[in-house]
Amino acid sequence: MRKWLILLLVAALTLSSLSVVFADNGKGKGKGKGKEKAFTLGVEVLLEDEKDLIAGKRVGLITNPTGVDQELRSIVDLLHEDPDTELTALYGPEHGVRGDAQAGDYVEFYLDEKTGLPVYSLYGPTRKPTPEMLENIDVLLFDIQDVGTRFYTYIYTMAYAMEAAQEQDIPFIVLDRPNPLNGVDVEGPVLDMKYATFVGNYPIPLRHGMTVGELAHFFNDEFDIGADLTVVEMNGWKRSMYYDETPLPFVLPSPNMPTLDTVLVYPGAALIEGTNVSEGRGTTKPFELIGAPFIDAYELSSALNQINLPGVTFRAASFTPTFSKHAGSLSHGFEIHVTDRNRYEPVETGLHIVNTIHDLYPEDFEFRAENSAGISFFDNLIGNSWIRKGIEEGRSVEEMTKQWDKELRSFKKIRSKYLLY
Repeated sequence: MRKWLILLLVAALTLSSLSVVFADNGKGKGKGKGKEKAFTLGVEVLLEDEKDLIAGKRVGLITNPTGVDQELRSIVDLLHEDPDTELTALYGPEHGVRGDAQAGDYVEFYLDEKTGLPVYSLYGPTRKPTPEMLENIDVLLFDIQDVGTRFYTYIYTMAYAMEAAQEQDIPFIVLDRPNPLNGVDVEGPVLDMKYATFVGNYPIPLRHGMTVGELAHFFNDEFDIGADLTVVEMNGWKRSMYYDETPLPFVLPSPNMPTLDTVLVYPGAALIEGTNVSEGRGTTKPFELIGAPFIDAYELSSALNQINLPGVTFRAASFTPTFSKHAGSLSHGFEIHVTDRNRYEPVETGLHIVNTIHDLYPEDFEFRAENSAGISFFDNLIGNSWIRKGIEEGRSVEEMTKQWDKELRSFKKIRSKYLLY
């Protein structure tokens, strides 16, 4: 009996010790230094563990203000000030290296004020680096935060740069960053390549659920770019994470993408850009505020709320854009309030918005004009012409979402080969 009591006492003490160890190991994971150590960006992994990729080489860097570490230090400054790194050239996507250009604005060649380095624009006469732009580099880095949506142009800047690097026999390195919309949910029609443009250049859905590193492998292998590609992966990122579930501060990726709330609505709300309705550019809440002078705010918001879309509520709102569509004119419509992002379906919600405005205001609502090939900018954004025609013919959104389901399932199968996390 005494022997059994001793054994029980030893077992209890052992369990107590283990619980203390596990508790100590778990400290700090939710905040402070512990979480920073658990979560590491591609740029941090490069500089801390994989510096041999750039050591002794002339480095070209494609980046913008989102190219920062967790302490908000710019990768431009980190590489320029690193005694072991020779940074020789910068390349800017849409909005520029310092993020000071509006959507569609051409950024000319200039010298960076802080570093004195040449800055080449990849959003102007050429969107692909020319051989002359790449003359003074041995390796090309890409470090930009994407927003997880097909028509956001940075991923095509990356793809064009990969092509140029392959043609000049230059290694290409992607420093990976999170998909802010999480890496699980995939939504929307897959692009029909007849409608390929710089706002959609590969057959992926509107919400693709991939990181830039995963997309780089996908583009490189599936579309025969053949670049000498290396992706420096993150540590500690899980596919289920939204951006605010990481320790990263939010740095606006472009002038009209100011918050994570903007990112959440963007895959669907940006479809409004293909119409004569304001998507809220020129306000403090682009893509969250939608309206036009001809709309009745209460009528429209009530009609949308009656659809009972999951995870979203529409509040009647009026606003006056300072630039872009209806600049200086009082516009009426609504503000999108995402109430449950795990249930919210941005693409389907965006289609319901376009469809409802079309039906309520048939005399005033217009899709952007077709070009000589019969393609509207709305078609480029959604990735086909049949959805626009379906809205004009009175088809239901539910019917249209069913039509794209087969291609979406096929994409998911291909996508699965390229998931890194």
